[in-house]
Amino acid sequence: MNSIQRFDFKGAALRTLTDEAGEPWFVAKDVCDILALSNATVALQSLDDDELTKFNLGGQHGEANIISEPGLYRLVMKSRKPEAKEFQRWVTHEVLPQIRRTGGYIPTNDTDDDMTILAKAVMIGQRTMEEQKRKIAAQSERIKTLEPKARFADAVSASDGTCLIGELAKMLRQNGMDIGQNRLFQILRDDGFLGKTGSNRNVPTQKAMDMRLFKIKETAIEHSDGHVTINRTPKVTGKGQTYFIGRYCPHGQ
Repeated sequence: MNSIQRFDFKGAALRTLTDEAGEPWFVAKDVCDILALSNATVALQSLDDDELTKFNLGGQHGEANIISEPGLYRLVMKSRKPEAKEFQRWVTHEVLPQIRRTGGYIPTNDTDDDMTILAKAVMIGQRTMEEQKRKIAAQSERIKTLEPKARFADAVSASDGTCLIGELAKMLRQNGMDIGQNRLFQILRDDGFLGKTGSNRNVPTQKAMDMRLFKIKETAIEHSDGHVTINRTPKVTGKGQTYFIGRYCPHGQ
């Protein structure tokens, strides 16, 4: 949550703050006071879990209930105070648009001159720029973290190179999965990527071939009695390597 901002509605305080997504939240007590909802506990019981949460306001205020924008509208509907609709219009037409556009509301009164209003606007503008810089820096760090892995995934997917099941097991271990060759064969059979029985055992299934996860290397073996058999070895394609790492190591990428 960002720092608390205080607004005035006809002399009554309304404290608000925004979450990491930029969505506004309001101190529930302030809203209930403005709407003349005397039993705040009962009023808040009607709100859904995503419309109400706790937040530490700091200092002597301590932890307090805060409500989301939809939660505020639901409380407005409960109020019998004539100013309830006026309050909602003030929030929706003045406070929220300026919070979302500038990062802060610029409350003014009749005693403020142009220089005072300008100073308030500059202060909010600086706060907005600082928040944008923070978000850009965080995004840049994320890009730096993901970029090498993204390049690896792109290179492997585009590669014509294949690898054996044992080599794939090593890749999976490097990405955080505790696995060996034999257990990986078993998993691939159980998940329907390799055949389970007879001459098709450990041979890529039609599903796996349609997904282009494997290629089959056929080797002719001539036996001492002269007869020849064909040994079929599954090899994982570049696309298959990326697919299986993503499937079995989603948090290791």
